[in-house]
Order: sequence, then C-alpha cells, then structure tokens
Amino acid sequence: QLQASGGGLVQPGGSLRLSCAASGFTLDYYAVGWFRQAPGKEREGVSFIGTSADPRTSYANSVKGRFTISRDVAQNTVYLQMNSLKPEDTAVYYCAADERYRPDDYYYWGQGTQVTVSS
Repeated sequence: QLQASGGGLVQPGGSLRLSCAASGFTLDYYAVGWFRQAPGKEREGVSFIGTSADPRTSYANSVKGRFTISRDVAQNTVYLQMNSLKPEDTAVYYCAADERYRPDDYYYWGQGTQVTVSS
C-alpha cells in the first residue's frame, strides 16, 4: 500500500512537504510519480523519480525549480518538497509506484492528500 500525506492549507509563497510512504513492499525498487488533480481539470503528472538504482527525476514545467522529489530508503518513503507555492498548485495530490519509470499505468496508487494554496 501507498500512503500519501502532508497536505494542508498554506499561503501563497509558502512551502509544504508531501510524503508517500510504502508498506508491504520495498519502495526503492519502484519508480514513483506524483500527480495532482484540481476540480474540473484532468489529472496531471507533477514529478517523477526512478528506482534507487536509476534515480533519474523529471518535473512538469509548471513546477520546475519550485518542487523537488527525493527518496529516503530507510523510511521507505518518497517526498515532494513544494516551495514558492501558488494558488494554481491547489489540487488533490496522489502518489503512485511501479517498477517501470513513468508507465502509462501504475501498479500502486495512494489515496490523495489535499493541498490548498490561498491567502
């Protein structure tokens, strides 16, 4: 299972760190993606990280330079550090894991965590 957490209400310009914790399997053997879905919009990929053996990362243009994805092997967790948050970052954020990097369909999905950026 995957458990996403860390969402909340933050003012524009603020920061949040989302966590994607795995249980029942070793997350460092899996590539992980963070996705978000705002009301009335399609789900979009935000950031991706490869396995520990192939730790490539990629980011959506809209978050490049503001978000950082990382992995803590000991905690079996992948993080998404979100800085300089904007109102347009408001969405439900989901994490997903698969043995493949950025597949069309992920094997594991976590539940969403709400991020609201508002003054």
